[in-house]
Amino acid sequence: MAVQVNVRMIRKNDLDGVVAIDKLITGQERREYYQRKLGQALDNDVNASVVAEVDGRLVGFMMGDIYFGEYGIPDATATIDTLGVHPDFQKHGVASELMDQFLMNMKAANVKKIYTLVNWNDFALESFFSRHKFQPSKRISLELQLP
Repeated sequence: MAVQVNVRMIRKNDLDGVVAIDKLITGQERREYYQRKLGQALDNDVNASVVAEVDGRLVGFMMGDIYFGEYGIPDATATIDTLGVHPDFQKHGVASELMDQFLMNMKAANVKKIYTLVNWNDFALESFFSRHKFQPSKRISLELQLP
């Protein structure tokens, strides 16, 4: 099934659609998380988050942030921290359309590198990012489990 995907910047009224898609994927209601993420995205001078629509219906989203000098990195960098596509529209190019628009927006913002984290055993997500030319970083992700 070929679908016509429209990708645009995220808006405040996208919250319900984003929460619904995430719940279908994760089985969890994470409204507070997405309220916070959406608020941050809309409060920033440069909004790094996009949504995908098919026939006016929200079917996917990609959320991230832009950093200007954080972590001692002198160039502008960005992160992708949340990606979701409605299960009925997965494997139809929606995530790739989101990625293409996100990358175009980041180039316009003069971002030099984009980072993301993928669980080591999430082969499908790692493969998606690999197809979009992401590769292992030279940075090491460190974590500390608190008791």
